[in-house]
Amino acid sequence: MTPADDQAPATERIEDVDVTTEMQGSFLEYAYSVIYSRALPDARDGLKPVQRRILYMMTEMGLRPDRGHVKSARVTGEVMGKLHPHGDSAIYDALVRMAQDFTLRVPLVDGHGNFGSLDDGPAAARYTEARLAAAALALTEDLDEDVVDFVPNYDNQLLQPDVLPAAFPNLLVNGASGIAVGMATNMAPHNLVEVVGAARHLLAHPDATLDELMDYVPGPDLPSGGTIAGLAGVRDAYATGRGSFRMRAKVSVESITARKSGLVVTELPYMVGPEKVIEKIKDGVNAKKLNGISDVTDLSDRQHGLRLVIGIKTGFSPEAVLEQLYRHTPLEEGFAINNVALVAGGPQTLGLRELLQVYLDHRVRVVTRRSEFRLARRKERLHLVEGLLIAILDIDEVIQVIRTSDDTDAARTRLQQVFDLSTLQADYILELRLRRLTRFSRIELETERDQLQAEIAELEEILGSRARIHELVSDELEQVSAKFGTPRRTLLTEAKPSIAGSGSRSKAMTVQLEVADVPCRVYLSTTGRILRVDAGGEGEGLDRIQPPARRSKHDAILSRLDTTSRSEIGAITDRGRLIRFSPVDLPAAPLNSVQLGAGVKVGDYLALADRNERVLAVVSLSSDQPIALGTRQGVVKRVTPGDWANKPEFEIIALKNGDAVVGAMQTSEDAELVFVASDSQLLRFAAKSVRPQGRSAGGMAGINLGSDARVVFFGAVEPGERDQAEVVTIAVSDQTLPGADPGSGKVSDFAEFPAKGRATGGVRSQRFLKGETELSLAWVGAFPARAVGPDGTARELPEGGSRRDGSGTPLDMVVGSVGRRLA
Repeated sequence: MTPADDQAPATERIEDVDVTTEMQGSFLEYAYSVIYSRALPDARDGLKPVQRRILYMMTEMGLRPDRGHVKSARVTGEVMGKLHPHGDSAIYDALVRMAQDFTLRVPLVDGHGNFGSLDDGPAAARYTEARLAAAALALTEDLDEDVVDFVPNYDNQLLQPDVLPAAFPNLLVNGASGIAVGMATNMAPHNLVEVVGAARHLLAHPDATLDELMDYVPGPDLPSGGTIAGLAGVRDAYATGRGSFRMRAKVSVESITARKSGLVVTELPYMVGPEKVIEKIKDGVNAKKLNGISDVTDLSDRQHGLRLVIGIKTGFSPEAVLEQLYRHTPLEEGFAINNVALVAGGPQTLGLRELLQVYLDHRVRVVTRRSEFRLARRKERLHLVEGLLIAILDIDEVIQVIRTSDDTDAARTRLQQVFDLSTLQADYILELRLRRLTRFSRIELETERDQLQAEIAELEEILGSRARIHELVSDELEQVSAKFGTPRRTLLTEAKPSIAGSGSRSKAMTVQLEVADVPCRVYLSTTGRILRVDAGGEGEGLDRIQPPARRSKHDAILSRLDTTSRSEIGAITDRGRLIRFSPVDLPAAPLNSVQLGAGVKVGDYLALADRNERVLAVVSLSSDQPIALGTRQGVVKRVTPGDWANKPEFEIIALKNGDAVVGAMQTSEDAELVFVASDSQLLRFAAKSVRPQGRSAGGMAGINLGSDARVVFFGAVEPGERDQAEVVTIAVSDQTLPGADPGSGKVSDFAEFPAKGRATGGVRSQRFLKGETELSLAWVGAFPARAVGPDGTARELPEGGSRRDGSGTPLDMVVGSVGRRLA
C-alpha cells in the first residue's frame, strides 16, 4: 500500500463505463440541444431561442421605438445574465442580424451605429446602440394577457415566453438560416403584404390549393431586390419544402459617355456585396474568362444607394458581356430553399401551405387565449363595480354597519350578510375612499358597468364562434399588413438562368453569348403584364400564335407590337413619357399556348418610381408611323417619327396641370382616331386631320367635352378593321364607390357611329338607365372584345349589335378593363 492509498477517501468508487454507450448518449444530448435550443426556428413565431430572448428582454427593458437607444452591450449583458447562458458574441451576432435591412425583409431591431454591411462586419457592442423596431412590437404585443405559455429560464429564477404571439408570419417574411446536427434550414424572405394575403385566404378557405396561395405569394421578395430567374424551383419549394432558384442582379445598359456604353448594377442578389462582385470581375478579367470589360467603378453612396458601373470596350455587345458576368461572377447566384422548422417540438420540412397553417393555428390560439383573459378580467371588474354601486346607493347604512363592527373581519362578515356581497366585494368596499362617494363617481361607475357588460357580451360572442375568432385574426393581419407592408422589391421572371461550367466551356460560351435577334411580338395586357413571343424558324411563326385552350387571366390586350428581340422599343405612360427598353429580357411565352399571366408587371420591369404611373402602349422607335396620343382633357397629338431624344426616357407631350394621357398607339395616315367621353359622347375623325408635331408640343383640341366630362377612352381604328370594329361602353352611377357597382354594358357596331370633324362633340354612344350618370370605361377595336375583372379574371359582355344610342344591359360582375383578343 502506498501513501497515496492511505489518503484516498473511504467512500471513493470507480465505475467502468462503456465508451461507445457514453459517446452515443453524449452526442444525442448535444444534437438535441443544438436542434431545439439553438439552430432551428420555431414555425409559429419564426424565431430561434436567442432571437426570442433578445426581443423579450428588450421589451422588458422598455426599449420601445419611441424611446432612446441604449448600448448594445447592455442588451447583450441583460440577455446573457438572465435568459441565454451562452457567450456574448453569439447574442450580439443575433442582435446585429435582426437590425440589418439587407438581411431581414422587415428588420426587428432599430440599430444606431455601425451594424455592418455585406462586405464588412459590425462594430463592437460597446460602440453601437439599439432599441426595438416598430415591427418587433407586433411580435411581442399582448404578452401580459396570458396569450402564450411561460417557461423557466436556465436557472429557474425567471420566466420567459415559450413562443411570441407574432402578429404576422415572421418566418416567411424574414426567412431563416441555421445549421444543426444532421439537418439545416435555409428559408428565403417574402413580402409581408403577399404573405398576409395568402394567410387570410387560407383562413377563409381552409381547402385552398397551392396554386391559389401562389396567386398571393408568387415567389420570394429579397431585401436586396434583384431578379429571380425561373420559378419552377420556387414552386417545388412551396409544394415540398425543398427547392432552389437563381438570383440575378438588376443591370441596365446606359451610355457612360457619348461613345461608350456600360452596365450599371443597382441591385445585387441576396447576401452578395459589391466588393465581392468587383473582386470576382477582376479575377475573371485577369484569368481571361471575362472579355470586353474595360473597368469597374463603385459609385455607391447613402443618397443614391448601390451603383456599380462596368465599362464595356468598344466593339463588344453589352448584352453578351452581361451574359458572361452572369456566368462567372456573383451577379447571378443560387439559393437553395430548405424549409426546416420546429413544429410541436420536432423538426419538420414544410411547404408554403403548411407554414401558413402552423402560423394560423398559433395565431388562433393566441387570440382565443387573449379573449379568455380579457373576459375573465372584465368579469372580475364588473363584479367589483356592481358591489361598489350597491354600497354607494345605500352608503349611509354601509357606514353604519362598518362603524358598529368591532374589527375588519366583523365588518366584512356583516356587509356580506346585509347586502348579499361576496368576499371580494366586501373587501373592495372596506378599502373605498371617501372621494368615490360623490354623485359624479356614481355616474362613472354606472357608465363603466354598462361598458363592461357590452364588452363581456362581445367577448362571449367571439369565444362562442370560431368564425368570429377567424374574422378577428384576419382583421388584425390586415392591419399589420397596412402598417408595415412595403411594395415588392424582387422582380419575378420565367427567364432561364445562366448555367456556368457545363460541358465544353468554350463551345457553350460561343453559343450562349450571342443573343439571337429574331422576330418577336410583345404583348401588354390591360392589367399591366408584359411578355414577348419569339417567332420560330427563319422569322416565321408569329401568325401561328395560339392562346390557351381555356380563357386565362390577363388575356385582354391593351397593346401589341411586332419587332425583334434585340431591337429598341418604347413604352408610353399616362404621364406622357416614353421609356426606352429592349424586349430581350422579357419573359418569353411559347407559340402554341400564350399565357399572359406568365408575364411580368410592366411597372416592375421598367422600374417605375411612381406605382400610380400606368403604361398604355408599346411602340417601335424605328417606324415611320407617327404616335397618336389622346388625353383626359380631350387633347389629341401625333408625334413626328424620329424626333427622339438620346436618353433612356423623355416626354413626348407637354401636359397641362391635371391632365393625363388615356391612350396611345402608332397609326397610319388612313386610320381614324376615336374619343369616348364620360358623358357618353363618341367622336371619330380622320387621323390625317391632326398635323404631326414635335415631342415638346402640347397637341391640339381633339374632342369638345361637356361640363364635368372627361375622356375615358382614346384609340384608333385602321382601315382594314372598320367593318369588324365594335364599341364597348359601361355605364355606372358616380354616387357608388369605384368597383362596387357593375353597372350596365353595351356592345355596338363601330359603323353605326358617323364620323365628325375634329374638335366637335361627337354623338351619344349609350343611353343611361335610371341612376346611371357616366361611363366608367369604354373601348373601341376589332371584334371580338375581351373583358376582364380588376384581378384579370374573365368577364362576360352583352351580345353585340345594340343600337348606337340604346341603353345597356345590367352586368353581373364588375368589369375592370376591356381589350382585344389574344393573337
